Amino acid sequence: MKIFRFYTNLMQFFRAMQIVKILLKHALREWFYRSRIGRRRMRHRMRHHSKAQLEVHTTPERVRITIEELGPTYIKFGQILADRPDMISERFRIELKKLQSTAFPIEDGAAIKLIEDELGDVIENVFSEFDRHCLAAASIGQVYQGRLLTGEEVVIKIQRPHIEKKIRLDLYLMHYVAKQFVKNYPELAAINVVGFIDEFEDKIHRELDYNQEAGNIRRFEFMFQDDPTVHIPKVFTQYTTRRLLMMEKLNGITPDHIGLLKKEGYDMHQLAVNGANALLKMILEEGFFHADPHPGNLFILPGNVVGMIDFGMVGVLRPREMNFLAQFSMGFVRHDARSIAAALLTLCDVKFYDRTEDLEFSLDQLIKQYRHLDIDEIDFSKVMQECLNVVVTYQLKIPSGIFMLVKALASLQKFAGQLDPTISLTPLIMPYAKKLVMQRYTPRKIASNIYDTLMDYVTLANTLPGSVSEILYKLKEGTVHHQVHIDDKNPITKVLRLISYRLTAALLIIGVFVGSSIMIVNTPERPYGQFALYFSSVLILLLLLKVLFARNK
Repeated sequence: MKIFRFYTNLMQFFRAMQIVKILLKHALREWFYRSRIGRRRMRHRMRHHSKAQLEVHTTPERVRITIEELGPTYIKFGQILADRPDMISERFRIELKKLQSTAFPIEDGAAIKLIEDELGDVIENVFSEFDRHCLAAASIGQVYQGRLLTGEEVVIKIQRPHIEKKIRLDLYLMHYVAKQFVKNYPELAAINVVGFIDEFEDKIHRELDYNQEAGNIRRFEFMFQDDPTVHIPKVFTQYTTRRLLMMEKLNGITPDHIGLLKKEGYDMHQLAVNGANALLKMILEEGFFHADPHPGNLFILPGNVVGMIDFGMVGVLRPREMNFLAQFSMGFVRHDARSIAAALLTLCDVKFYDRTEDLEFSLDQLIKQYRHLDIDEIDFSKVMQECLNVVVTYQLKIPSGIFMLVKALASLQKFAGQLDPTISLTPLIMPYAKKLVMQRYTPRKIASNIYDTLMDYVTLANTLPGSVSEILYKLKEGTVHHQVHIDDKNPITKVLRLISYRLTAALLIIGVFVGSSIMIVNTPERPYGQFALYFSSVLILLLLLKVLFARNK
């Protein structure tokens, strides 16, 4: 056990040194280019070289390059951070969105050995055909393709060796640094850096377990089992493990190959509608959606069918968040800033907000920019992002799942816009939104809400006498405790701190005065007793004069 702990600590130390080396390299470079000498050198280089020959990076670009050098954990962290306007500024978000989870592939022989270890058998006993050259490589896994002995074409995703240990090590260091930052800079506690890293840790651990992704695939497969316009690949659970995922191979065309799709005779408008309806059904009917529907994760199959892959990252919406989206959609169509503000406050779980009028005014000014446009011309995901940006300026806490939702809607808007530039999400969203709103007012739902309210009152009636008796008893015994939190920036706190400092100083001076007097009486031969007496007497006299002059003022 001690040897394992020593090994872990040693690995943490080496990884920390590696991170420090990368950070120092880029920090020194940033400092140099900000210095007077660095700016002078840059101007000199710009005079003697063309802009194309110069490798000039802005601060956000250097941050992105640093993250890419730090490795897969930090790349994924940066990708998630890019969707959080409540945590970083827009110019950094734009740059972090360029982060790509690409990586150099590991040796094919080593990867195939890992596949055989997970399957518990050699390749020839499982596959009739197997391509020994990797199809794609990412930061966590590597993908191969083959054909099973039963005839099905499959893709196999195998996890990189020791990647889980590396990520756990990075997460430990990230936690440590975040806690130190919050400890030294208490103002960072307002954006909950530690909580954000905890949330990120949960997401990346889910991605590391391919059984989780297999479960997501089966859930989506059940969701669309009666929908002929959407195809979810079959997962082969008998071969799937924590580190290996085997699923059906989709032979289709990615939606960014517009020319090829038109050449093959696909209906571009219908494809856009099918893809949009698939994601909107996930969001507004199921509250469980594909969180990264970019063109690389989508395939167009014969019959205008949309296929999806890569289900490692999914979003989950609570009923409150689904209701928010419906209420937001209805309020936006009616240009009702009050309804949108109410939806956003409900989303943030705020019942009484003293700046509601200011929030409504800000949203109204935002909506007025779109009133001259038809519904079909409005980018719904962009409008929602702008409204969330307004909410962030009011320092309201938005659930993290909403940022993932906005990203998914933006990806969907881009996907649909590429296939059919005339399409708009807003008209497609409205039927789902109306259905969701109407579900809140069905007789069964109303009866259920009334029943829940009555049960709350019954519970209150049963528990209130006991609670009151307990409070009165504690008051009688004098054991009631009340916690008071005073902000460090509060003027009262500053006054109390000043009083405590002065009181402490006065007690110390009086202590020295009394102690020196005792020393003079008991040990008159020691001179430092007299020095302490004279010194404390002078301080007491100065304090008295200060108090007298302060009163005269």
